[in-house]
Amino acid sequence: MSRTIQTFTAMRSYAFQYPKTIALLTVTGVGLFGVKKWMAGRICRSKARLDGKTVLITGGNTGIGKETAVDLAKRGAKVILACRDLDRANKAAEDVRKRSGNDSVIVKKLDLASLQSVRQLAKDILASEERLDVLINNAGVMGCPKWQTEDGFEMQFGVNHLGHFLLTNCLLDLLKKSAPSRIVNVSSLAHERGHIYFDDINQEKEYRPWKSYAQSKLANVLFTRELSNRLQGTEVTTYSLHPGVIRTELGRHFWPTMPLWKRVVYTPLMFLIKSPTEGAQTTIYCAVEESLQNKSGLYYSDCAPKTAAPQGLDDDAAKRLWDLSASMVGLTQSK
Repeated sequence: MSRTIQTFTAMRSYAFQYPKTIALLTVTGVGLFGVKKWMAGRICRSKARLDGKTVLITGGNTGIGKETAVDLAKRGAKVILACRDLDRANKAAEDVRKRSGNDSVIVKKLDLASLQSVRQLAKDILASEERLDVLINNAGVMGCPKWQTEDGFEMQFGVNHLGHFLLTNCLLDLLKKSAPSRIVNVSSLAHERGHIYFDDINQEKEYRPWKSYAQSKLANVLFTRELSNRLQGTEVTTYSLHPGVIRTELGRHFWPTMPLWKRVVYTPLMFLIKSPTEGAQTTIYCAVEESLQNKSGLYYSDCAPKTAAPQGLDDDAAKRLWDLSASMVGLTQSK
């Protein structure tokens, strides 16, 4: 007790001696708190229940995918985590069960860098599930070196777009059967810097990690738009979104390559970046918000509609991308 009194006395004495310093620190602290709160963005306030419904989330073992899984499981949904690393996915599933109080959380194998794996998962889902109410294409890779998928595609375009393009098309019949149902594609603000390089889709002439990432995220927006056009009258609706800048494992490829001085500068700013729970809010909003039931093909950010970049509103480019993607993945039947 005496030590506590001594500490309090010392702090009070310091405050009397240096009132301007204390005032500055207080204002700075309040300011930082305000900025952090603003950066966190809106939260999904929908109380919608998902009892009896089934949700599939790609990459649901970590980051915003896992937090999305927890939220939707709490709402009563059966949640399928489709992940590449089964060990990590099983551990994540156990945590989701504990946090949500819902035992209906299962794991399925999915490697989006393999078209064979995508087709195998779709075959498994079609054989084992009677319905699919929400498909959340969440998994992704960002800023990786010049890698190729199993099928020879540039890794970011292959995983972020082509894998999800094929998976969605393979599951469309089940989604239609379960209508009203939703398809949620996690894109990024990076789509605003993106272009679809139809003459060099795999970035063979000039590979730059961020150029490729922006292309793949623009592809998510265009895919959502064209898919919406093709699904008119089916009660299957589509949504793309920017989750925000978030503390997740997505930056694991570029952070170690960043110069030390940049890491020193950026590290304190991590305090202001969204947590995975905060970052999952727009995904959850697009998956459950009742007012969106008759809206489709739009882009969202911070739990609200937002106008996509002009290149994300190009219907001709969206159709051209669809045709190219279908050819690349060997999609023989137009849905």
